[in-house]
Amino acid sequence: MKVGVNVRATVQATVQATVQATVQLDPHNLLSVRFSERYGSHYGAAQQSRRVFVEGGGVLRHDSPRVLEVGFGLGLNWRTTLEALDGDALDYHAYEAYPLSAAELAGVAPGERHPLWLALLDGWDAAVMAGHLDLAHGAQRLRIDFIDATTAPLPRVWAHAVYLDGFSPARNPELWTPDFLARLASSLAPGGRLATYSAAGHVRRGLMAAGLTVERCHGLVGKREFLVAHKQ
Repeated sequence: MKVGVNVRATVQATVQATVQATVQLDPHNLLSVRFSERYGSHYGAAQQSRRVFVEGGGVLRHDSPRVLEVGFGLGLNWRTTLEALDGDALDYHAYEAYPLSAAELAGVAPGERHPLWLALLDGWDAAVMAGHLDLAHGAQRLRIDFIDATTAPLPRVWAHAVYLDGFSPARNPELWTPDFLARLASSLAPGGRLATYSAAGHVRRGLMAAGLTVERCHGLVGKREFLVAHKQ
């Protein structure tokens, strides 16, 4: 029995050393200590998620959408996408280099009861140790790779929508380089869209250099514009 307790304690300590250090800002949002930035907008993170990523990414145009996300974070974009699809098929592949703990995730969405979310919380800490998480519920699938997306092999010509939702270019510039934006563009299937909350000029130019047609879109309160890039 003592051996089992010691093993669990070791796993928990290792997970705590791996996950992202945070500060609780409000019941539904956290501050990343590493990047000194909020995980979500304080003007209404769920509404921003739906406007920028679900609508901007054109997810609802597809019967069985395939979504690639960079920056799983609190899981908000995935949960918002699940809600918008209302049980319809979804294949969702995310990357997260600095995962939170299961307790932190549970704390920001205490009322969430989707079976996939509950399964995610149950298997999260062990999955962080293993380096990836794979879940399925009916026609809805989720894979998360706990790795830096800039060094990971990305799927090619696969995604109907790419959600680029890392920390800002000023705080996390590696995710916004022309080279990485070109790799994300290569992940898009023909007709796919890349959506991001950033409207920075160098991000727009990087997406254009990657061969995408870039559109400035009107955001909600607190976010004047965001970008949607289309692949022909």
